Amino acid sequence: MEFEFEGRTEKEAIDKAAEELGLAKEDFDVEILETQKNGLFKKGFVRIKVHTGTPGLASSDYERQPASAGVSKRETVFGEPVPQNEFEQKMIEFTTGLIEKMGYPGKVTVLFREKHKLGVKIDSSHSSILIGKKGKNLDALQLLLNIYAGRLGREDVRVILDTENYRIRREESLVRLAYNVAEKVRESRGSMLLEPMNPFDRWLIHTTLNDIGDVETKSEGDGLYKQVRVYYRGFK
Repeated sequence: MEFEFEGRTEKEAIDKAAEELGLAKEDFDVEILETQKNGLFKKGFVRIKVHTGTPGLASSDYERQPASAGVSKRETVFGEPVPQNEFEQKMIEFTTGLIEKMGYPGKVTVLFREKHKLGVKIDSSHSSILIGKKGKNLDALQLLLNIYAGRLGREDVRVILDTENYRIRREESLVRLAYNVAEKVRESRGSMLLEPMNPFDRWLIHTTLNDIGDVETKSEGDGLYKQVRVYYRGFK
């Protein structure tokens, strides 16, 4: 299910969501829809969308910290990439069977383990195809894995699928894009509309530019893949 909340800051909006939904903050995913900084004639606010109990969406990639900080929270699995329980074994078998039926076989292992997350890694000579344009094939495969996890009765676990470290490389690319677009917007005193992105990619753009005082961002469009508009503060 999805809910929207507003607050003067991101923290206030998330705290309000947790209180009204009666959930712990780690039990839901957050998508930042719009941020507005304090100004001379307007008060700052943050509008968020909360996703609860819906496995498999790209927003399940969310960390409340940047990815580089979130890595330290993961349980290191060097030397333990093999399944440690029946659930992990079934996820590995399902993923292996899925890519084999697609005609793009590879080796599937456990990438990382967290309390409510399981990282699955594919090593394949067909990685570029499995990733697809802007990661859409990888997102689709990840969705299937999460649906299967739900059918196994593990709706509490979000499965993150990766290959060739695409997730990290994508994040680095988006951060560079965000700063480049912000610079162009500041020079033109106008706005730029980015390509459609999944919730996590949009969240990364929003948070990357959140501390730039004269630039603001907002999501536009409907559905899972929306666009982020980056605009100069005061632009209309």
